[in-house]
Amino acid sequence: MSDRLIIFDTTLRDGEQVPGCQLSTIEKVQVARALEELGVDVIEAGFPVSSPGDFHSVECIAQAVRKPIVCALARAINSDIDLAAQALKGAERGRIHTGLGTSDQHIRYKFKSTREQIIEQAVSATRYARNLIDDVEFYCEDAGRADNDFLVRIVEAVIKAGATVVNIPDTTGVCTPDIFSEKIKYIKEHAEGIDNVTLSVHCHNDLGLATANTLAAVQAGARQVQVAMNGIGERAGNAALEEIVMIARSHPELNLSTGIDTTRLFHTSRLVSSLMNMPVQANKAIIGRNAFSHSSGIHQDGIIKNRRNYEILNPKDVGMLDSSMILTARSGRAALQQRCQLLGVELEGKQLNVLYDRFLQLADSKTDISDQDILSLTENFSERKERATLDYLNVTSGKGVENSATIRMTIDGVQYESQSSGNGPVDAAIKSIKKITGNRMTIREFLIQAMDHGSDDTGKVHMQVEFDGVLYYGFAADTDIVNASVQAFINAVNKFPCEKLVQL
Repeated sequence: MSDRLIIFDTTLRDGEQVPGCQLSTIEKVQVARALEELGVDVIEAGFPVSSPGDFHSVECIAQAVRKPIVCALARAINSDIDLAAQALKGAERGRIHTGLGTSDQHIRYKFKSTREQIIEQAVSATRYARNLIDDVEFYCEDAGRADNDFLVRIVEAVIKAGATVVNIPDTTGVCTPDIFSEKIKYIKEHAEGIDNVTLSVHCHNDLGLATANTLAAVQAGARQVQVAMNGIGERAGNAALEEIVMIARSHPELNLSTGIDTTRLFHTSRLVSSLMNMPVQANKAIIGRNAFSHSSGIHQDGIIKNRRNYEILNPKDVGMLDSSMILTARSGRAALQQRCQLLGVELEGKQLNVLYDRFLQLADSKTDISDQDILSLTENFSERKERATLDYLNVTSGKGVENSATIRMTIDGVQYESQSSGNGPVDAAIKSIKKITGNRMTIREFLIQAMDHGSDDTGKVHMQVEFDGVLYYGFAADTDIVNASVQAFINAVNKFPCEKLVQL
């Protein structure tokens, strides 16, 4: 049986300390519920003493989620601990997270104290918190720079005082994996009572080592990891939740499991990014938009032949739709041919070579090659007969009236008619087509672009339609955007394999 790794998410506490990323209480509750659906074990909801707003947010989160432990941060001061306990009253399972600096740097210059006084205060705070709540986590701030023997002393003391979790943070991100691993091993081997509590780590990314240090600590015996979505947090951020979770999943030899539904990683990442107005960098591991994108011709050819040639993860496992082939001047014939097939154009041999030469000329002068560009290049090659055509379209739309659409179309020589209502004229028209065709398609992307300017502008519609797990692309342009949308949908339908289209 694999060891269970406890995922402690601090997106709403350490993550929200990023300048410009503050959330309202409603937004915090929204993120907390997403984290609950994701499957995190502990949500650090905030620092109640920091402001009335943060107190209220912790209070609301404690009442809004039921499955995870809801944790509130508090300094090792009784008044802080009282407020944390009060904010957590509505929690199904609450935890107070209190602690002190443990490095000589912090003891001398931050607290102007001594080691003995720090231990005394740590014991007092832990005991006080434990009288208010059953679950108390003690953090040894700046443990990364602390003396290991002193860490053992303070860890033993807070365990005896009632701590249920002991947290060893690399607060300044100064450690390397070997140093941090040895620190965790030393505590595991020398601290009396350590096997009776959960050993946790909290790593910062100042040197870009947060994930590596967290993994090293887990391999040394830590079983709770404090992480944040997208790796956000104070200064350079924290260890990224998605990275730790997918490392555990991708390496069975680590013998680790989590309760995370990895298919919700991408959704949760984008929610946090959107609400905090903090874009995810394109090359971010696991959830960046380029994490499963390929532009090199060699890589694209390898991916087409076998995904695992260049991808160790399946994008669907983290909630992304699929890998993407980015067509650039570095792309090869195989990628171009595959994109043409998706667009409904079958080319090979001499025709493919001619198209590839045209493509390279365009790619050298244009940064982004769109599907419309590819279709334009293939116009002289395509002889595909449209099997589904639109014969008649009538829509009713406006304020105070029901949005409806009547569609008449011909498929393989047979005429069909359907009427539907919907959330707007385009939705109603698409529903009418789906009613005719069996409602087995899903629109994955719907983009409208203006070609010029003005009220009589021509709108160009790009559409991705999923059918049997495969994406098909549809395009159309018209001054009537409803008509353009319907034609783009039918354009995609016409690219379905013949044997599937005749089943409509």
